[in-house]
Amino acid sequence: MSTPDLPLTQQQPVSLTGRDLHLSFGDNQVLRGVDIHVEAGTTTTVIGPSGSGKSTLLRVLNRLHEPQSGDILIDGRSVLRDNPDRLRRRIGMVFQQFNLFPHMSVLDNVALAPRKLRGLDSEQARALALRELGKVGLQAKAEVRPATLSGGQQQRVAIARALAMKPQIMFFDEATSALDPELVKGVLALMTELSQEGMTMVVVTHEMGYAREVSDSVLFMDHGRVIETGPPVQLFEAPATERLQNFLAEVL
Repeated sequence: MSTPDLPLTQQQPVSLTGRDLHLSFGDNQVLRGVDIHVEAGTTTTVIGPSGSGKSTLLRVLNRLHEPQSGDILIDGRSVLRDNPDRLRRRIGMVFQQFNLFPHMSVLDNVALAPRKLRGLDSEQARALALRELGKVGLQAKAEVRPATLSGGQQQRVAIARALAMKPQIMFFDEATSALDPELVKGVLALMTELSQEGMTMVVVTHEMGYAREVSDSVLFMDHGRVIETGPPVQLFEAPATERLQNFLAEVL
């Protein structure tokens, strides 16, 4: 029996820092010297208009896109020289689209990565998957196919799949944007619970209520730059820049 390289218990929270991150696609400068720091066990939300670089920032921090300059640190240690796959094992990511395998059961969707990437045997992986599905309230749906679930349920399965890897950090990339409005509340409640449990989280979202109520800090981006960052009460109640004032006037 193989032994996983991390225990099945939740990992200790860690801090995450991006320093002076730059990324261009051809002539399109997507990130222009972005700085972000997320203290261990806290939640930072990233807000801003479409096309401001929010989702790209997450992909750079996860090294799905390699930054052209700058640095990424976890607990103060640069991870740019590490194997990217090793870094991604430390970071769980939930996308706008659920990306579940339609031909596999819900249980197998959640158990696959711990078995393939962590070296758990089938019995261990299924037990872990059942436990994570229980946390998101879907253990009873373990044997069904994803297509039989609502969008909100599928997103909760995607969250369980990410949590089954026992990440130290969770990224949410507009995780509620593809959901019908009545399904958004349940997913946001689950994300809030994770935040309250002390998971280090970076959340790209258009849900301003979530950003205001749950965040420890908020980062406002526009045109690939950080325009303002600080505690939510500061950004929402007393925005310092005209650009953020105009953005909030449009979305609130």
